[in-house]
Amino acid sequence: MGFTLCAGTKIGKIPETECREAVENAAGMLARDLKKRFGEAGGAVNEIGLVREDMGAPELFEVRVLNGGMTVAAGDALGFVYGLLYISEKFLGIAPFWFWADQKIGRIDPVTAEDGVYCGDVPAVRFRGWFINDEVLLSHWSIDGDPVEPWRMALEALLRCGGNMVIPGTDKNARRYRSLAASYGLWITHHHAEALGAEFFLREYPRLEPNYDEYPQLFQRQWEDAVKAQRDMKVVWCLGFRGQGDAPFWAFDTTGRYDTPEKRGAMISRMIRLQRSIVEKYVEEPVFCTNLYGETMELYAQGYVDLDPDIIKIRADNGFGRMVTRRRGNHDPRVSSLPDKPEEHGGIYYHVSFYDLQAANHMTMMPNSVDFVSRELDRVLERNLREYWLINCSNIRPHVYFLDAVRKKWFGLEVTSESHSREFAGTYFGGSERVAECLREYAGAQLVFGPEEDQHAGEQFYCEIPRMIAHQFFVDRDKPAPGLLWLTREGTLTGQAEYFGSLCGKQVPALAEYREKCRGCGAETLELQAELQLRGARGGAALGRAFEKLDAGDCLGAFMELGGAAEEFIAADRALRDSERGVWRGFYANDCFADYKHTAYMLQKLMGCARELGDSPSHDSWYRQAFMEPEDRPIKALLVEDNHPTDWELYLKFKSREGIENGEA
Repeated sequence: MGFTLCAGTKIGKIPETECREAVENAAGMLARDLKKRFGEAGGAVNEIGLVREDMGAPELFEVRVLNGGMTVAAGDALGFVYGLLYISEKFLGIAPFWFWADQKIGRIDPVTAEDGVYCGDVPAVRFRGWFINDEVLLSHWSIDGDPVEPWRMALEALLRCGGNMVIPGTDKNARRYRSLAASYGLWITHHHAEALGAEFFLREYPRLEPNYDEYPQLFQRQWEDAVKAQRDMKVVWCLGFRGQGDAPFWAFDTTGRYDTPEKRGAMISRMIRLQRSIVEKYVEEPVFCTNLYGETMELYAQGYVDLDPDIIKIRADNGFGRMVTRRRGNHDPRVSSLPDKPEEHGGIYYHVSFYDLQAANHMTMMPNSVDFVSRELDRVLERNLREYWLINCSNIRPHVYFLDAVRKKWFGLEVTSESHSREFAGTYFGGSERVAECLREYAGAQLVFGPEEDQHAGEQFYCEIPRMIAHQFFVDRDKPAPGLLWLTREGTLTGQAEYFGSLCGKQVPALAEYREKCRGCGAETLELQAELQLRGARGGAALGRAFEKLDAGDCLGAFMELGGAAEEFIAADRALRDSERGVWRGFYANDCFADYKHTAYMLQKLMGCARELGDSPSHDSWYRQAFMEPEDRPIKALLVEDNHPTDWELYLKFKSREGIENGEA
């Protein structure tokens, strides 16, 4: 007999649960999806019932189609949420990233669900969530004038992926949106630098040194206030003790009392025990975690941090998907962050997006393959790190391909580059084999900056390094940029710039070929990312050539190369803004991390330096070359005949003359 979903299908009475609002939200999502698929209802035809039953474990559900009816049975709020969203995906075809990946959702005929009992996949990981981190695009973007709607859509996507935990933003946003996240039935957790989700000490006490030993009562009051604010929410309480922002606490200690690993580890251990006692004062049966990240990982591995066995120990990748310690500045020890043997109460913090001001990806998707990610996560599962997976999802839209792969892994499913590319293309791009091929080949087209498998460059490589080189040129051009020693040990700034430019130049053909393959494929975000990578590589190559010419005394040649480099980054920024159509209008407006336009600005400043080094003190020499005919240049009855051109006006004039001389005009 089955059950027919149609315009007249309604959702029945919502039973009492621990978070009724979460079930109401999910029912609203399904009602919206029914309307999208079938149009406005003329009147109720049938109803999806909701019944509360003990399912034997949290978050499980059954969708039962029997005797002409459809019922969602669950034992808790998230069970109902997942059951309702299962109906949306299974029978209406609304995919987890329907919004973020621009799934085309048209009208369809009524759909009949066959008799049977339908269940979702059983998770392989207990706490599965996203850290909406580095969210500079989301935080400055509105949907139809509503600045909260992007966050609602993010939380909906997480639930559709089977997620149950979130850090709903960074710093202020995490506190601003945690009540919203809780209303969706999600567990709240915290950034490793924000113990218990408390406010930063320096923000609340800007005139005080952030040293616990001097102000213990103030720190404890902040922690207690944070616990009180969240005690009615489901929380995985993050314990730890770091400094203000993302730095070790001893970086802010002026007493010198924490000058050894033993002392530092003892202090972290003591603070964790204290924070735990505060939570236990207000919360029954709390769940705790701590991040073995950065300096804490090193101290724990050395035996200096003592943790209760029931605390979830979170280990992190290096930002590029490899489960080793991250590079900090020029130091890259690459010590494994995985335990030597399977571990109880273990978890991971894993990046599909990362911001390191060096070479990672924020505006473009992860530069490594799905095969690589799948192997790393298999290693995680082999070590029994199944209690907690927190995925850095950044601004979501650029990263949906890898977020979709990871959500399969947290259900223990097999994932390969071949299978995932085809499934993703099948879900969002009509089964296009061309899109699937472009997705598979993305990682292979990316620049390799080191010998390790994960050392592929994201767009920050192209955007950050030119700015570092330019800054060093302005500050002290006779010394290499100290922040670039992780990439090259070249002894001069010119050597660093030329090496960077050579890496970029070698990659341009592969990226150009890849960009051409993606053009017109129908996956607009993928086309955009190919364009961004190619423009960055071309700009980097031109910067390297500019320094070669400066070194040879060809200041005008350097000036023109720098102008060409700036044009590449201007074009990249224009590509971002041109991609903003419909609901995405303004999405890339706050590109302040990669910030292609700022890289162009820094290159234009370098152009001014090249001009000063090569032009005459009166700024007439290059003017005469650019604006005067050859026979007029030696005649100086009038030194100049027009207002002095800006650097950019001068560049464009030289460029136009080159075009004329080359027969291009």
